Amino acid sequence: MDPRNFKTPGVVQEFKQFLLRGNVVDLAIAVVIGAAFSAVVTSLVENLITPIIAAIGGQPDFSAISFEINGSTFGIGLFLNAVISFVIIAAVIFFLIVKPMNMLIMRSRNEPPADPTTKACPYCLNEVPLAATRCGFCTSELPAQV
Repeated sequence: MDPRNFKTPGVVQEFKQFLLRGNVVDLAIAVVIGAAFSAVVTSLVENLITPIIAAIGGQPDFSAISFEINGSTFGIGLFLNAVISFVIIAAVIFFLIVKPMNMLIMRSRNEPPADPTTKACPYCLNEVPLAATRCGFCTSELPAQV
């Protein structure tokens, strides 16, 4: 690449378009909001959820658990602490963010439920088309659909 081409207005304009492209800006915003959200969730877990768990079951700290082989220390306790923190954070996000958001989305839908296209066979309980006169699974004759 010729270094003189970098100074041309076309390359600068191209770079400007790249930076201002929607997906780059959206990604940057998502990273910043994700970092802020991570700080909020971590603070919630460390300052509210973990003390509640400690009050109920005692202070769980496994950081002292380790063993050594040929001068290498294996910090199993630190790994256990990280796994427990991950599970607690995942549970907090699931029960305080994901489940309520899913419920809000479900409530906001105003679409009527779709007409069923299948029915359960009364003999084997497998799903068969509404117009079927014989079950494709157990071959039983089905009552006529009204």
